[in-house]
Amino acid sequence: MTVFDATRICFRKYFVFSGRAVRSEYWWFVLFVLVISTVLAGLDAALFGVDPETKEGRRVMAPVFQLGVAFPMLAAGWRRLQDTGRPGWYLLLPTGLGIMMVILLFSGLVVLSGFGPYADTPDALTGPAGMLVVIGVGLVFALQLGLSILMIWWLTRPSQEGANDYGPAVV
Repeated sequence: MTVFDATRICFRKYFVFSGRAVRSEYWWFVLFVLVISTVLAGLDAALFGVDPETKEGRRVMAPVFQLGVAFPMLAAGWRRLQDTGRPGWYLLLPTGLGIMMVILLFSGLVVLSGFGPYADTPDALTGPAGMLVVIGVGLVFALQLGLSILMIWWLTRPSQEGANDYGPAVV
């Protein structure tokens, strides 16, 4: 399979989360998205300039492209996991962990702010709250990194031979 075949298939299956995707289909499409995103980021910098103080440019075309390929990337990864015999929703685990962390941090802030009136000094909870945040963020970072590495490893595994629960083998 060529990069053009993989790109055509992934765009044709824009919202298709059923079935299977072989390794070459997924990884050629990832390469396509990476190369086009890099080229568009360079064009953004060339066309819209770069702020000399922050060394950052205005990003217009690259984010629009990345937003446009978000669903095909998700669908291709979903089908790729199914090709290895794993449920496609596993692809959402790193994102779900990040969302859960944000919810827990905000709920922790709400709970700790409720204890404020009962503390001896207004800053009495600053140390414990900061420590909880550092430990929580560190733990979630380690889990996020581990899940991301596991996801990459799963996406690189060979296709499951023959038919599996997600459909017949893709040729």
